[in-house]
Amino acid sequence: MRKGFRLLALLCLLPALTGCLTRTRSIAKSRRPDIVLNATVDQLVKQVNERYDAVQSLTATVEIAASSNDTVKGEAKDFPETRGYVLMRKPAMLRVIGLVPVLHTHAFDMVSDGNTFTLLISVKNRAITGSDAVSTPSKNVLENLRPGVFLDSLLVPGVSPDEFVSLTTDTRIMDLDPKRKVVIEEPDYNLTVTRRRGDSNEMIALRVIHISRTTLLPYQQDIYDDSGNIVTQVVYGPYQDFGGTQFPSTVNIRRPLERYSVKLTMDRVRVNQPLDDKNFELKIPDGTQVQKLP
Repeated sequence: MRKGFRLLALLCLLPALTGCLTRTRSIAKSRRPDIVLNATVDQLVKQVNERYDAVQSLTATVEIAASSNDTVKGEAKDFPETRGYVLMRKPAMLRVIGLVPVLHTHAFDMVSDGNTFTLLISVKNRAITGSDAVSTPSKNVLENLRPGVFLDSLLVPGVSPDEFVSLTTDTRIMDLDPKRKVVIEEPDYNLTVTRRRGDSNEMIALRVIHISRTTLLPYQQDIYDDSGNIVTQVVYGPYQDFGGTQFPSTVNIRRPLERYSVKLTMDRVRVNQPLDDKNFELKIPDGTQVQKLP
């Protein structure tokens, strides 16, 4: 009887004991957006496809900022920001030109047809040609940059009929007023695009498209390789109206495995302007040192 009485007394004391151990502290206040939009997975896929199909070509004047990170040495290197141009024509034609500050001559010029590329580094009197795929990584991480990275990042590709999708929801935290410690909790949709590995039941993640539920526009895209590693992560800045087309004001591309990032700040964007093959011709000047990659 005494043991039962003691146990009962201890149970009665637990709320008081735990109350003595708790404390209250201040945290940032949060609020949800005034407008939260809803959509089904079919509606989101349709919207992604329509936005992608609506752009057949793109011409942009941009500011290009690049950086590399060497986690082994614990060093980060920021390269000088430069003005440049991006030309894109579906299905896979791309040209990226970077200008020398002040002089506005070509610092580099990169062209690709989707299979092979040519990179002319005028300031070094050097050219690199080869496959769009990186076979032997360079110690200079930015020389590993390939046109396909821009093609995958500038536009969010549509979902093919042979691909599968799933939808989850999440919330991202956005600062509103740090001094008042108030943040916005913005709900979002995560649209995961997968495909089947051969005839097996294993699904391979291809991409995750993060879509804001205040605009139903993509704000981030994660692209995976066959092993499930993120090879490209793209963050899209606030959308702006460029001649009637809603396009991100910034496109921040991060390549975690290759340890570099490139940020494009859009100054001017025009879509569906005529671009012929001459716009993607790059002639290597005589006397230029040419390195041919496999």
